[in-house]
Amino acid sequence: MGTEQIIFYIFSSFLVLAALMVITVRNPVHAALFLVLAFFNCAFIWMLLEAEFLAIVLVLVYVGAVMVLFLFVVMMLDINLAPLREGFMRYLPVGFAVAIILMVEMIIMVGPGNFGLDQILEPARHAADYSNTRELGLVLYTVYVYPFEIASVILLVAMVAAMTLTMRLRPGTKRQDPSEQVQVKSKDRVRVVKMAVEKRQQ
Repeated sequence: MGTEQIIFYIFSSFLVLAALMVITVRNPVHAALFLVLAFFNCAFIWMLLEAEFLAIVLVLVYVGAVMVLFLFVVMMLDINLAPLREGFMRYLPVGFAVAIILMVEMIIMVGPGNFGLDQILEPARHAADYSNTRELGLVLYTVYVYPFEIASVILLVAMVAAMTLTMRLRPGTKRQDPSEQVQVKSKDRVRVVKMAVEKRQQ
C-alpha cells in the first residue's frame, strides 16, 4: 500500500465520520461545522485525484459562501429544537429503510465494474503542463453545452421567482419606496418646535 492510498483512506474515514456527525448531532450550528469539515476532506481527496479546479471550487463556493450564509441564517433564526425531536422515533424506521435502499443503489452504481478501487487510487498520470481546468471547460462547453445552458436558464428562473416572491406587496408588511426616499426634503424629516422657557419655582 503506497502513501497516496494511506492518505486516501485517512481522509475518506474523516469524510465518512464528518458526514455521520452532520446527521446525528442535534445542534444545527455543529452540524454545519461538521459539513464544512466534510467539504474540506472531500476537496483533499479531489486533490489526490488531480482535480484541483473542483477542489478549489468546492472550498470557495460551498465553504466560503454557502456554509457561511447557512450559519448566519441558523444563528439569526431562533430554532426550537423540541418539535424537531418529537417525531424522531416515529420516522426512524422509514429513515433506516431509505438509508438501506440508498446504500444498495450506491453499491450497485459505484461498484468494481463501473468504478474500480484501483482506478480511484491510481489516476492516470499527466504531463506537467496538463490543466484539468482546460479539459473540464472543453468537455463542459462542447459535449455538455446544452445541459449547461438549460441549468443556467433554470437558475435564472429560480432567481427571478425568489425576487418576485420576496418583493411582492403583502398586507401587514412594511415596504420602502426608493423614489419617495430620494424626493424627501429636510422639512419633511425635521420639525423645529418652539417652546416657552419655564422658570423653576423656588
